[in-house]
Amino acid sequence: MSQLFGETAGTYHEARPGYPTALADAIRAYHGGAPGTLVEIGAGTGLATAVLLGLGATTTCVEPDARMAGVLAERFPGVHVVTASFEQWPPPAGGVDVLACAMAWHWLDPATRNRRAHDALRPGGTLAVLSHRYAYVEAAQAEAIRAAFTAADPDDRGDRADGWFHDDIVDSGCFTDLRLSRFRRSVPLDTAAYLRLVDTFSPQLRRPPELRERVRAAVGAAVDGFGGTVLLDLRTTLVLARRPG
Repeated sequence: MSQLFGETAGTYHEARPGYPTALADAIRAYHGGAPGTLVEIGAGTGLATAVLLGLGATTTCVEPDARMAGVLAERFPGVHVVTASFEQWPPPAGGVDVLACAMAWHWLDPATRNRRAHDALRPGGTLAVLSHRYAYVEAAQAEAIRAAFTAADPDDRGDRADGWFHDDIVDSGCFTDLRLSRFRRSVPLDTAAYLRLVDTFSPQLRRPPELRERVRAAVGAAVDGFGGTVLLDLRTTLVLARRPG
């Protein structure tokens, strides 16, 4: 599944919204200043990288899909890009100051991800896990789009609960001083832009071509039905935790 998004590597960066710059401020404040080293796991094409570079750390990005890693390296030539899974990547001796993971925590091995993250950090180092949730400003739009997905694909399971990874990190017992912050933005997308976003979602990429087109038609018709623009309530959750010193 780590190779799933390479299919959309050329459009992923344009289709998906980026991250608020306030995330870097929150990480810096929690860490107690600018970190010297940062590793981003599952960096994709660098949507979060663009913000994380604001921390001023020497940055390494670990991305398992060679197609995504190629786009990332082209966009950020000053970043060291490693094409490997988190499970394959060998952390540097002594650990790193900050380990970040944006929209990829669920792709890591649930049996080992917290312990590996702990071991990749230096004592006192910071874990920063973040994720978007694509909600909707207007309840009528939310209901129409949900109904369109369900009608086209009754097996669609929807999203995980907000901040599920907070509980995952707490339950691991590997970290201390957990903090959860949320950032919200309204993002308008026309029908074409929204469908490009849908085309980057993992459930859509898993569907066979005929079902993908059925979903696109149903969801596109729903957005067209309320004027051709959907207003996202984009909710970004940031969970910060510390490796015990």
